[in-house]
Amino acid sequence: MLKKLLLLVISLGCLTQVKAQQRKLDKIAYKYAQQSFQNFYEMLSIFNDAHYPKKTYKNVTWCKQQFEARGFTTQELKTKRLPLLLATRKAKGASKTILIYLQIDGQPVDTSAWYQENPWKPALKRRNPAYNASKDDQRKEWEEIPWENLSKNYNPDYRIFARATSDAKGPAAMFLAALDAAAQMKVKPNYNIKVIMDFEEELGSPNLPQAVKDYQKELAADALIIYDGPRHVSNQPTLVYGARGIATVTLEVFGPRKPLHSGHYGNYAPNPALTLSQLLVSMKDQQGRVVIPGWYDGITLTPAVKKILKQVPDKEQDIRKKIGISKIDRVASNYQESIQYPSLNILGIESGWVRKETRTIVPATALAEMDIRLVKESDPKRLIQLLKKHITNQGFHLVNGQPTEAERQKHSKLIRFNSKIFYQAFRTDFDTRVGKWLRKAMRTAFGKTPIQIRMAGGSIPISPFVTTLNIPAVLVPTVNADNNQHSPNENIRVGNYVEGVKTMIAILMEKY
Repeated sequence: MLKKLLLLVISLGCLTQVKAQQRKLDKIAYKYAQQSFQNFYEMLSIFNDAHYPKKTYKNVTWCKQQFEARGFTTQELKTKRLPLLLATRKAKGASKTILIYLQIDGQPVDTSAWYQENPWKPALKRRNPAYNASKDDQRKEWEEIPWENLSKNYNPDYRIFARATSDAKGPAAMFLAALDAAAQMKVKPNYNIKVIMDFEEELGSPNLPQAVKDYQKELAADALIIYDGPRHVSNQPTLVYGARGIATVTLEVFGPRKPLHSGHYGNYAPNPALTLSQLLVSMKDQQGRVVIPGWYDGITLTPAVKKILKQVPDKEQDIRKKIGISKIDRVASNYQESIQYPSLNILGIESGWVRKETRTIVPATALAEMDIRLVKESDPKRLIQLLKKHITNQGFHLVNGQPTEAERQKHSKLIRFNSKIFYQAFRTDFDTRVGKWLRKAMRTAFGKTPIQIRMAGGSIPISPFVTTLNIPAVLVPTVNADNNQHSPNENIRVGNYVEGVKTMIAILMEKY
């Protein structure tokens, strides 16, 4: 009995100590997040569309100054276009090195679709309590308030609206704030830190794979942390152990040499839009499964894997309601299982003219842009060859560019097929050293084990690090899931920003 009582006292003492540490972390994260908001404002105000490298390079300069001010040495890793920026800080006596990936560039913007003056001028907003979703214009959902409100006792549900707030300057600003907090706390990580900053991620990081090969020595590390992506939709602390890769395909079907009058030539000249539509329909069944033989080969979800996937607290009906659908594609039975398979998706279709530009013609061409989301078990070259074979089996003749006159007279179905592989998927086992380390840090920060996701549906250019450097990688997402990334009115919830700072402080504190 005495022994049990003693264990209870020790347990309660440990619990009290843990709670006290969490309160301390909460307090310091709040303080340093608040101090960093002006720095975040400055960062968000820098144009970062990598389609314009000269203007985007200002971000390289800004990041270099920020990390050097915090005791890092920096090096530009040259590529064919924008450089990568590597920031390094060594720890005395450290034998291990952690590489951290930050993405700095953002998607292009349509300024007319943003509900503020400028997507690169951050706006602090609060939800309008009088907003009625069924009656009011969407512009009324959020109302702008002075930025100075962040220097007071701010509401964690305030949102900061600007391009790249969540994807992914927010995590970069959080990390800088966490470094400042750790310095004030006299936290000294027992590992070296290398931070690699990518300024072309939204272009697919076309120069990253070669750069990782060219700079293997400079990038050498024992594990990789990726500060990117949204938390689980429940907004609970989350770790993600993998992400799908991506390849793209462009299909262009050719019809008559030029658009024809639909009255004169309808019923006579085959319509390329219809031909393309029939081809696309042939790729999947009515349940949404790809019917191309061999597409899903090599992928088996064992009972053990399904058990891991079931640990994610998804609510299927809520997901369907949120995105506005009544049923799902039957590639799998739920969301987590569905993203363990390679996808084949139509991004957009173009042919002729529509709406106010509609013309009574038989169009000359029809274009489809597609993507293939890859999983670790799927070889992208193989999938592309399977798709190409399927197309030729449907009676199409492949052309390299515009068809020649001879090809037009000989073949009834002409198609241009272009493809590009950006990067492969990656996946790390839950019980690797880096996974255990991150889970321990997040339990310190939040008092509970984070939600653990086997594979994210989106794609990030991490596989070159995993395969070339031969290191495990784990994502630490921090931003709110409803952040409108890649869309107009991208935002970050202030409470997520603060908790992101806390997460990163805890990771800096944890011994590796």
